[in-house]
Amino acid sequence: MEGENHTTVTEFILLGLTTDPEMKLLLFAFFLAVYAITVTGNLLIVCLVVFEPSLHTPMYFLLGNLSFLDFCYSTITAPKMLVGFLMRTNTITYGGCVSQIFFFHFIGGIKIFLLTIMAYDRYVAIFYPLRYMAIMNGTIFDGLIGASWVGGFVHSIVQVAIIVQLPFCGPNVLDNFYCDVPQVVKLACTNTFAAEYAMFINSGLVTTTCFILLLISYGALLIKVKMGSGQGKNKAASTCITHIIIVFIMFCPAIYVYCHPFRDFPFDKLVGFFHTVVFPLMNPMIYTLRNKEVKVAMLRMLRKYKPRRNK
Repeated sequence: MEGENHTTVTEFILLGLTTDPEMKLLLFAFFLAVYAITVTGNLLIVCLVVFEPSLHTPMYFLLGNLSFLDFCYSTITAPKMLVGFLMRTNTITYGGCVSQIFFFHFIGGIKIFLLTIMAYDRYVAIFYPLRYMAIMNGTIFDGLIGASWVGGFVHSIVQVAIIVQLPFCGPNVLDNFYCDVPQVVKLACTNTFAAEYAMFINSGLVTTTCFILLLISYGALLIKVKMGSGQGKNKAASTCITHIIIVFIMFCPAIYVYCHPFRDFPFDKLVGFFHTVVFPLMNPMIYTLRNKEVKVAMLRMLRKYKPRRNK
């Protein structure tokens, strides 16, 4: 019998952020606005990168990919959360929960590897500026992007493979607004130490290692930039600082969620909310506010659109 799948739970109940009906309506309006801005902002950057010739460079192609992934990342959790605000009881099927975990970690894994590629891109641009286009040629670049998707898939499939082996026979209440590994594992009717340890290595340790390596890399890049004397010194430093901000926004909540023991902590829901709903909005805001080329491209696109609108 030990080899059988003992799962009898067919659905999970998501408690969400609140149970107060009036507060639910207020939060629905607020989060609907946040989600709409997130989708619009990220898709706007994708359109800029696709249609604006001045942004057809490896760095901005990576930025466009990151914005597309942020759009997907928020879409995995936000619509279900918004529906939950309008329902008395918000439920998700077992299959839907596993699917949400898969896509959540699939997109999250790609983002982690993509940020690593962005760091490598800046390394080549700063240390080998004259050979930048030769090194970051189409073949190498496409290979790196493909590898990030493969890495995200492998990371995610390992998470799902561990989850589906666990027996769930009740209770079925998740104290969250979306399905994720830490909350789901706690509901298994078996000893979950091995599963928790495996997931800590696959998520927590990998995330923390990448975070430390990225900080060291960008620190070295900033030192190299400060020691230089070229005309693009300030621009290169600004780009590195922007990337560091994104790294902190992406990694710090993930490290908090996946590196502590699988027990409830006071800030779990708040960190999860910022990690899944708010922070995908921050990337387009930061890049738009700090990046001159993106702002110029956006104004150029608006000028192209206005005459057509007036005709």
